[in-house]
Amino acid sequence: MSMKYCLSLLSAAGIALIAATPASATGMMTCNSGPQTGWRSQDQLVETLTRQGWQVRRTKIDGGCYEVYGTTPQGDRVEAYFHPVTFQQLLVSRRGEVIFRAAGHEGHSAR
Repeated sequence: MSMKYCLSLLSAAGIALIAATPASATGMMTCNSGPQTGWRSQDQLVETLTRQGWQVRRTKIDGGCYEVYGTTPQGDRVEAYFHPVTFQQLLVSRRGEVIFRAAGHEGHSAR
């Protein structure tokens, strides 16, 4: 076996391993929120938060929750997690420090 063939085989195996690895939550909260077809839209969340005085810079899905990067009505730049069906605020952190956690959501899982 040539060195070139071995390197090609190893590269293919590495790519297959990466492709087979499931995506996982990277954040501080996970939600058991059911299928996305039952979720309210991220645009609806942004509209709701804007009416409440938030400035939203970015939203994304993380761990089955909506993760929001923005500024609160009090002027704090935060990372916040919201349930995608109810829009319940679950967790707010500022510079890695948790400043709000909804009652009953002490761990990483939110139902």
